[in-house]
Amino acid sequence: MPLRKLLIQGYETFRKGDFVNQKKLYEQLGTLGQHPKIMLIACSDSRVDPSDIFNAYPGEMFVVRNVANIVPPLDETGGYHGTSAAIEYAVNNLGVEMIMVMGHESCGGIQGCLAGMGHDPDAGYVGKWVSLINDVRDRVLAKGLPEDRVTYEMELEVVRQSLTNLTTFPFVKRKVDTGHLKLVGGYFSIIKARLMITNDDGEFEEVPA
Repeated sequence: MPLRKLLIQGYETFRKGDFVNQKKLYEQLGTLGQHPKIMLIACSDSRVDPSDIFNAYPGEMFVVRNVANIVPPLDETGGYHGTSAAIEYAVNNLGVEMIMVMGHESCGGIQGCLAGMGHDPDAGYVGKWVSLINDVRDRVLAKGLPEDRVTYEMELEVVRQSLTNLTTFPFVKRKVDTGHLKLVGGYFSIIKARLMITNDDGEFEEVPA
């Protein structure tokens, strides 16, 4: 099937299904604006859709997705910072009460960084982006873990680092310190549809299915 036709077919199914059931919700969101309480920072990977995983309706979550669900640290040198702009908007304009950074199993961005892409000057935009987690890569590799555990540990460690990086933004740290914003980590297993969320001690715990 031609891709354009595939998109149109999906839209037609949406109009006949979910939209009919949620027509009033869409009208309210379009008229009154959005008021999500949760921001979710996830990977762009097509296998990990936050709306599906959390069964979220339109307007419930403010979502930003990028390669390897990375939150860069505060950078005041200028430039175009899409993820940072989304965080700022979510916290300062929408007043979200929680930010979750969610990693996932079999992440290509993580695998690329482990393979050295973040040190490759010819790796383009992706290489430059994953170079943000080169230090995480070095920490994980220094642990001497079994080969079959390295990628998994890196996926978790990038979530932890991204949560730390969130606190480098003064507007985030201020809200966290005053109890108006909570930062949590998440991890999703594609194969088993298993979700883990960090507890108050920062440890990942599996959510009972």
